Amino acid sequence: MDEKRTLEERELISGGFLFCSKKDAELAETERKKIAYLEERMDYSNPEKIWQIYEKAVQERIFITPTGLSYLKKVQDYLMEQPEIPKDSLSPIPLLHTYDRELREKQNPARNRLRIPKPKKKKQAAFPISVILNILLLITVIAMFAITLDSDNPNVLNYERALTDRYASWEQELTEREQTLRERERALEIEEQ
Repeated sequence: MDEKRTLEERELISGGFLFCSKKDAELAETERKKIAYLEERMDYSNPEKIWQIYEKAVQERIFITPTGLSYLKKVQDYLMEQPEIPKDSLSPIPLLHTYDRELREKQNPARNRLRIPKPKKKKQAAFPISVILNILLLITVIAMFAITLDSDNPNVLNYERALTDRYASWEQELTEREQTLRERERALEIEEQ
């Protein structure tokens, strides 16, 4: 049977239980080591001492996996058989999981958070605002380009035209000055003759 199991599946098995995650299986393996340590040091001839250890393990929730809970149940059964231990004073083994589906869904807020799409509602409400802001930004950018193209100051968009116009005006100005100078020279030459 073990040959048919994949390596990943074998990593999820601990103490005869198949866990859903590797982390849970590792936790169960840790609890198995705790159990082995306790078993080496437990003196079953002294039920009072075992009762104290059992109570401490239950109160501090030292065991939480099925492996550890099975061990606690074994110790609890042993203590129930001991005449010197009062049966009603034994603490029950607390379970961390609810097995009733309806109750489990009510008590597990993590499931409710997963099912309720509250963030989507916020995103849906923010979508029209985002569209309006994008349209306003687009209009602003178009207006900036229009102003830039129509302005007299040279900029990245109209620098070539501005430079050509400036050089053309300088050339025209120089031509006019040259013409006035030539006219003056002619006037001076006529007067000299």
